[in-house]
Amino acid sequence: MKTFRRIILVPLVCVFIAGIAYAVFERGHQPQRTGRGGNSDGPVPVLATQSRVDDVPVYINGVGTMRALNMVVVRSQVNGTLIKVNFKEGQDVKRGDVLALIDPTTYQAQLDQAVAKKALDEAQLGNAKIDLQRYITLAKTNAVTQQQADTQKALVNQLEAQVKLDQGAIDNAQAFLNWCTITSPLEGRLGIRLVDEGNLVNTGDASGIVVVTQIQPIAALFNLPQQDLGRVNAAFARGSITVDTIDSDSQTVLDTGKLTVVNNQVDQTTGTVQMKAEFPNAKLQLWPGQFVNIRLLIDTLHQVVVVPTAAVQRGPNGTFVYVVQPDDTVSLRPVVVGQQDELQAVIARGVQPSERVVTSGFVQLADKRKVAVTSADQQPSGPGSRPRGNGERRGNARNQSSDATPNGQPSTSQ
Repeated sequence: MKTFRRIILVPLVCVFIAGIAYAVFERGHQPQRTGRGGNSDGPVPVLATQSRVDDVPVYINGVGTMRALNMVVVRSQVNGTLIKVNFKEGQDVKRGDVLALIDPTTYQAQLDQAVAKKALDEAQLGNAKIDLQRYITLAKTNAVTQQQADTQKALVNQLEAQVKLDQGAIDNAQAFLNWCTITSPLEGRLGIRLVDEGNLVNTGDASGIVVVTQIQPIAALFNLPQQDLGRVNAAFARGSITVDTIDSDSQTVLDTGKLTVVNNQVDQTTGTVQMKAEFPNAKLQLWPGQFVNIRLLIDTLHQVVVVPTAAVQRGPNGTFVYVVQPDDTVSLRPVVVGQQDELQAVIARGVQPSERVVTSGFVQLADKRKVAVTSADQQPSGPGSRPRGNGERRGNARNQSSDATPNGQPSTSQ
């Protein structure tokens, strides 16, 4: 009985295994389907846009720190009691505006003493001059000796010098009295008050009374690699260089100014050159101590061919683009990229104006492959769609090297 069962089961198992092998074989030879159910031999859906001729600015980018164009720590030049603070914190002031008052009593008394001393010496000088005239007249008649006349003349000269000395003492006392009224040395904005009324202040105070900063206009300090120094100096020699401050989103221009200084030496530690730019800061969007992105316009490329950066592919043999032909096939075209940023690339050679280049859908592309083209400028809109942002373009550009190879075939990573 056992032998009979073995004779029956063995052929059945062999037939079952053969059936499984045949099913696997048939499935492996069925046509491949695309990710959306389309045949891999059919047209590949792609987005395409026309290349264009445009003037393209050439920028050098850096990171800088804003700083006040001028900054002054207001300190007292005399010792005394602060009897009045004449400003509000954060207030805009003009040059010469009164900020604070120091008790002037002592300095007024010193000035009065100097004035009185000068009046006394002037009275003595007047009397000495009268006596000198008498001595000169009497000396002519030998009523007095010439020596007496010369002695009187020397006394007059001495008193004249004393009067000048008194005037110097008056000027000095007047200066100290004037310093009791503390004024703003420049036009700008006040910071936080550093001392309160009633406190004793002196010339040795390091903190001062308040800080005044000039922020309209405002300056920016930034460093650029020494490799860019030649291009910056060449552009600076041709004329003023426009400088933009860019917000942290790398898109919004906060203010536009001019490059004012290229430092006269390279920092050997970092291999960079420090530069300074000045901005009007009319809307007060820039603030001392703020970190900003800096962009220098050093040149403009006139009438060059421009394509979206997403259209430029990279492979072992260099950069290339897919150009859509009139028969709705694509041609793999090697290109030379002059420069590019996150949004657009300047094609020095390889693409003609108004040719359509593929910007998306590279996975299934190959040279001479049939495509179904949708214009990148005519994206469907509505609740189920969203516009393509700069971040998505950048993502495409970063991932293009893994989407396609120079021979137009999908890479193995796909």
